[in-house]
Amino acid sequence: MWLTGLPSAGKSTVARLVERQLRKRGRNVEVLDGDVVRRNLSQGLGFSKEDRDTNIRRIAYVADLLSRNGVIVIVAAISPYRAVRDEARALIGERFIEVHVHAPVSVCASRDVKGLYAKARAGEIAHLTGVSDPYEPPTHPEVVLNTEHQTPESSAATLLHHLDPRTFP
Repeated sequence: MWLTGLPSAGKSTVARLVERQLRKRGRNVEVLDGDVVRRNLSQGLGFSKEDRDTNIRRIAYVADLLSRNGVIVIVAAISPYRAVRDEARALIGERFIEVHVHAPVSVCASRDVKGLYAKARAGEIAHLTGVSDPYEPPTHPEVVLNTEHQTPESSAATLLHHLDPRTFP
């Protein structure tokens, strides 16, 4: 499951809720959170388009390794560029489920606990997706979660409902 969306749209929150439910069902599951991956696997990369693409390719590589060995992988990463998400889909194949975690910039900014939006608007951050860098929303995601109007629990339930036929044939 590849959760993509603006910063503070709810990707990590939904990913953790889905992870918890899948673990309760006895499933092996890992969350590849964009912030955690940046600290541990992509340390030293910046926020240029090239560095962002490299980061997403690394996440896709790890997601592919885990998922082809029976682990349910939930990626929660902004992944702003459609082309590199398409590369991830091509690599992972039929196991790839694109989930657009959608919320308008104004809503994301209002729930931003890290203060990234305020820093970007003040010129303290040069490359923030949705403010000073582009975000290319998916054109045909398998699932859209509208986190402006759905609670995190409702979004997680929507995603789990979509997954049940694939996860528990």
